[in-house]
Amino acid sequence: MKVLVVAEHDCRSLKSVTLSAIAAALKFAPETDVLVAGSGCGAAAQAAAAVKGVHEVLVADAPQLANQLPEALAATVAAVQREGAYTHVLFVAGTTAKAAMPRAAALLDVQCISEIAEVVDEQTVRRFIYAGSILSTVKSSGQILMASVRPTAFEPVAGEQAPCAVRATAAAAAPRGFEFVSVAAEKSDRPDLVTAKIVVSGGRGVIDDAGWQELVRFADQIGAAVGSTRALVDAAISPSETQVGQTGKIVAPQLYFAFGISGAIQHVAGMKDSKVIVAVNKDPEAPIFEMCDYYLEADAVETIKELSAKL
Repeated sequence: MKVLVVAEHDCRSLKSVTLSAIAAALKFAPETDVLVAGSGCGAAAQAAAAVKGVHEVLVADAPQLANQLPEALAATVAAVQREGAYTHVLFVAGTTAKAAMPRAAALLDVQCISEIAEVVDEQTVRRFIYAGSILSTVKSSGQILMASVRPTAFEPVAGEQAPCAVRATAAAAAPRGFEFVSVAAEKSDRPDLVTAKIVVSGGRGVIDDAGWQELVRFADQIGAAVGSTRALVDAAISPSETQVGQTGKIVAPQLYFAFGISGAIQHVAGMKDSKVIVAVNKDPEAPIFEMCDYYLEADAVETIKELSAKL
C-alpha cells in the first residue's frame, strides 16, 4: 500500500491543513509520500520533508503550476500516481481539491470521495452527508482510493523528523485553452479563517453594514478571524471569503462566537467541530442554542458593542 498526499502550500511553507491530511494518510499506512506542486516551491518541499511520518517528498516545480490551475495540477497528480503506483491519493478539502480532484480522478478513471472525516480501514472511510447531519460509511471497491480530507476532522501531525528524501518529478504540460489571468485577494492582518483559534461570525441578526463593522471591530480587538453566514454574503454585507458552512469554509477553532446566527444546518456543517461555541441571538427558539456550549438571549449588535466597550 502506497499513500500520496497532495500538499497545500504558498511555495514558502506548508499550510497547516496539510498536516491534517498527512495525519489522515497515516491512518491508512505507517508512512506517506507528499507531492508539492508549484513554482519556486523548494522551501515548502523542505518543510514537508521534516514532517513526522513522511517517507519521500516529490517536487513538481514548473511555471504552469504557479497558480494551482486545476487542469495542470490534476494532470501532474495523475502522472505521479501512475509513476509511483499509489493506492491512495489524498487532497485537502478546499477550493483546490474541489477543482483538481475530480479532474485527476477522471484522468485515472477512478471514483473520488469528498471530505472524509474518519478512516475505518484501508478501503473504508466515513464522511458527512446531508449538511453534516448524517455520518455515512463508504467502502471503495477500486484499486485506487482518491479522496479529499476534511482537515477539521484530523488532528495535525505533531513532531518532526530528520528530513527525508526530496526528489524532483516532472510537471504536466500547461493545459490547452486555460491560462491564469489574475487573482483578487484582500490583504489582511487577521488570522486565516480556516486555521484561526478564535472565530467571530455574524448572521442575519447583525442586520446591516453598521452591525457588521461592529462585529469586525470586536474581532480585531481579540485577534480573531471573521466569519459570516451565506445570508450576509448574499445581502452584500460581508465578503464571500468570510462565509462559513456547507458552501463556504470549514472551521474548527478553539472558540467560535456566533452572533445573530440562527443555526441552519448548512452553516452548522461548517463550524460544528469547534471546541467551544458561544451563541448570541434574541430568538429563544434559535436552533443554535441546542448545540452551543454557552448562549445569551439578547440582541447581537448590542451585545457586541457592550463587549467591545469592556475591552
